[in-house]
Amino acid sequence: MPDPTLRFLITGGCGFIGSAVVRRLVASTPHEVVTVDKMTYAASEDALGAALGHPRHRLIRADITDAAAMRAVFEAHRPDIVMHLAAESHVDRSIDGPRDFIDTNITGTFVLLEAARAW
Repeated sequence: MPDPTLRFLITGGCGFIGSAVVRRLVASTPHEVVTVDKMTYAASEDALGAALGHPRHRLIRADITDAAAMRAVFEAHRPDIVMHLAAESHVDRSIDGPRDFIDTNITGTFVLLEAARAW
C-alpha cells in the first residue's frame, strides 16, 4: 500500500495565516510541511510555534520572486500540494511602496507557478 503522507509547500508560512496553516498541518496530520518565507516585516519564526522544530517541518528562507530558488525548492522537496499564501496584504504599505506589492503578489505568483509547471 502506498504511503498516505503528502508533502505540502506553504509560501508565506511565517505570516499570520500561513503560520496557522503550518501549525495545523503539523499538529493534526501525518504530512510533511515545507515552509518558504522571505521573512519580511510580516513574518515571524515564533508564529510557527511547535512546528518550527518538528521533524516533519522544514523552514526555507527564500524569496518567491527568485526563480532559481523556487526551482531548487521544487526539485529538492517535490511537493504534492502547494498553498501560496505569500502576499503583501497591508493596503497602506501597497500605497507607500507599490513595487514590493507588485513584486510579491504578481511577479512572485508568476515565478511560483512557472516553477510548479516546470517541475
